[in-house]
Amino acid sequence: NELLKLNSKVNKVMSLSKIKRKIKSLKNKKIGFTNGCFDLIHSGHVNYLSAAKESCDILILGVNSDSSVKKIKGVKRPIISQDDRLAILSAFFFIDFLIIFDELTPLKLIKSLRPDIIFKGADYKSEEVVGNKEVSSWGGEVKLLNYVNGKSTTNLIERIKNEA
Repeated sequence: NELLKLNSKVNKVMSLSKIKRKIKSLKNKKIGFTNGCFDLIHSGHVNYLSAAKESCDILILGVNSDSSVKKIKGVKRPIISQDDRLAILSAFFFIDFLIIFDELTPLKLIKSLRPDIIFKGADYKSEEVVGNKEVSSWGGEVKLLNYVNGKSTTNLIERIKNEA
């Protein structure tokens, strides 16, 4: 599998402690954070993540574990396992670090990593974004990125079901 070979050359998947050590060693770098399930990766995801990277030096992506995706999206999800999602996401040059989390929200990660920017889709309001209060408390910000209508994994799954 070529994608897995590519992934093994640059391991972006790290533990929380390792990411914290890495970002601590980076002086004067703007740290960005975003998160999601990234079950069936589509152009909306790619556009969103590359736009996030344009506003920071280091982009950390929190990826929901298989068990947390099931809790959020239902027992038939994820379609793609967390290992495969990580392999695919690792191939994108605009993602610097990946971390799996089991919780329903990334609040624990945000509090620990203390990013300068939290990115979320513009379908949210800043005050609704998990970690908004915390990132503001240390001088960071929430940045809402354009959301492409109709580009969603749920819509994609529905379309596949309807056409099957």
